[in-house]
Amino acid sequence: MAKKGDMLYAWTNDAGLAKKAECGGAVTELLKYALESKTVDAVLAVKRGVDLYDAVPVIVTKAKELDACAGSLHCGTLLLSRIAAEYAPALANKKIAMVVKGCDMMGILELAKRNIVNLDNIIMIGVNCGGSVNPTTARRMIKDVYGVDPNSVHKEEIDKGQFIIEYEGGHKGISVDELEEAGYGRRSNCRRCKVKIPRQADLACGNWGVLGDKAGKATFVEVCSEKGAKLLKGAVDAKKLATEPANPKGVEIRAKVENAMLKLGDKWRKHDFEALAPVLWETIAQETSRCMKCYACIDHCPVCVTRADKFKQPDMMVRHGVIPADQMFHLRRLAHISDSCINCGQCEECCPSEIPLALFSHAIRTEADKLFEPKLGKPAYTN
Repeated sequence: MAKKGDMLYAWTNDAGLAKKAECGGAVTELLKYALESKTVDAVLAVKRGVDLYDAVPVIVTKAKELDACAGSLHCGTLLLSRIAAEYAPALANKKIAMVVKGCDMMGILELAKRNIVNLDNIIMIGVNCGGSVNPTTARRMIKDVYGVDPNSVHKEEIDKGQFIIEYEGGHKGISVDELEEAGYGRRSNCRRCKVKIPRQADLACGNWGVLGDKAGKATFVEVCSEKGAKLLKGAVDAKKLATEPANPKGVEIRAKVENAMLKLGDKWRKHDFEALAPVLWETIAQETSRCMKCYACIDHCPVCVTRADKFKQPDMMVRHGVIPADQMFHLRRLAHISDSCINCGQCEECCPSEIPLALFSHAIRTEADKLFEPKLGKPAYTN
């Protein structure tokens, strides 16, 4: 019987799904079981659109349709928690399951604090995340660095420190460190992230630590809640999923991989924040002078949802017809979100003026955490 704290290898008993999905198809099978057993009414998932650079959010209510969502999309940078907030009124009385990266999970927790979503109605299956790549950057990187037509690439993955592509005619992997030194690789907020295993989800899943004959054919699952344990047990009892205890050596390796990722996150924080610290407010003033007041940063923020309309009301700080926006607009926005910024990078990614908004709010949030951590203990998550 699965219980909170268990660490297991899991894989689907569906041979067809195992061939299509990654790491044994355990995550997709769990979602299918959740629908078939009526544990949830719907699954909020992501599927490939026109190509692997196009991540499309979908609401799935039929288990068989989840096969189209199997696999990873590292070039898809959607924030599912923001999409959940948008559809929260329609889903208010529904139970949903969703696959979450660290930022998705943190966004859901922030939405729950604001009573936008009800955690009792949500099952979160977390997936380990080493970072995502902006789709525009990915296409340019594949063309310029790999020397491959990005339209010919049919699969990509980040594994063992490399960004690996499979394309018509072969495959190629290049060190992520090498790519990032050249100005490519992961999004800047992903480099700074320190939530690599989302343990505040109900289950935390990934391929780190899967060894022996199960390597590439099973998912490492850490049971993080009683809700997660119940879902896993149900799928096993229904013979949808098979499991075995995780190899102790695999548990050790998983921890080493996570620690290496955390150290890399510290390295990028030092790189980004130390250069910013002496001139933070001057830099903010200079960068935000390009603001065209489109409000995309507010509309895509999972923290700012309850105040978005108030920010758009005309007043002394947000005068209609005045571009760039008054500095107080940006200062007020930073004051509002920086104590709970989840470093999802959505504000920065959607900014048409390419203002490094996530850098500013993350720097302020991280500095504030240093003041409170000694008094309150380690926070629930350190973004």
